[in-house]
Amino acid sequence: MKIAVLSRNSGLYSTRRFVEAGEKLGHQVDVIDTMHCYMDVTSSRPSVRYKGKALPRYDAIIPRIGASVTFYGTSVVRQFEMMGTYSINESVAISRSRDKLRSLQLLSRKGIGMPRTGFANHPDRIDDLIKNVGGAPVVIKLLEGTQGIGVVLADTAKAAESIIEAFMGLKASILVQEYIEEAGGADIRCLVVGGKVIAAMKRQGGPGEFRSNLHRGGSASLVRLSPAERKTAVDAAKTMGLNMCGVDILRSKSGPMVMEVNSSPGLEGIETATGKDIASMIIDFIATTATPNKTKTIGKG
Repeated sequence: MKIAVLSRNSGLYSTRRFVEAGEKLGHQVDVIDTMHCYMDVTSSRPSVRYKGKALPRYDAIIPRIGASVTFYGTSVVRQFEMMGTYSINESVAISRSRDKLRSLQLLSRKGIGMPRTGFANHPDRIDDLIKNVGGAPVVIKLLEGTQGIGVVLADTAKAAESIIEAFMGLKASILVQEYIEEAGGADIRCLVVGGKVIAAMKRQGGPGEFRSNLHRGGSASLVRLSPAERKTAVDAAKTMGLNMCGVDILRSKSGPMVMEVNSSPGLEGIETATGKDIASMIIDFIATTATPNKTKTIGKG
């Protein structure tokens, strides 16, 4: 197969692993800088151009679209889809998962466990917004934040009100969520591929840190999932319409709660923690499912 990895940096661990795994399995794998692609949008022969030439026909693409370039990146993925190229994650599903509020609303509609969440533009009663999610302590998140950036834990109602007022003064969109204290600063990253959890790790935040992101100094270790956690991860991926994703789950007293669904999960932490060749497993999935013009949007919302 001819596979293109849409990535801005060929030196990134995940990008390199996809190239290595694909070539080891006998496929041609090219790295294409998403932001250097430009599109010829026509009704007869749409194409993607790169460095002055039309790109050759690829059997499949693996989008590694950063959050900061979601709009343009998904436009490029959509163009490949118009050309009949199979994408492991479709443009609509990527856009859907990148909108934190939209994701939570879709998960809520399907009855999937998640922290109680409030969202408002400019509430007349900030105290009621805080009270409605269970009161302080609360977690306040920027809608556009990634890798734990823009996530704040407010220990008291007064602190929460001050933070919310500050964010709103900057015209920032925020979510206010209940704090799951029993999670102990840890979460579980489940990697779902083709409707199955193929790997999972526990991420633990550093001392005094409630965020478990590995980019913020968290540690990763093997974890055994319960049937409920496995089902929650698979259901979340299905709801988003993603063939490949990382589902972040908190262990709470009322069962597993989905914190986020990541359409472009990194491989380094989970391959290291589990010892699995996850890149090859993903390439194998693509090889068995990629067919021309298989671009019908899955999922709803």
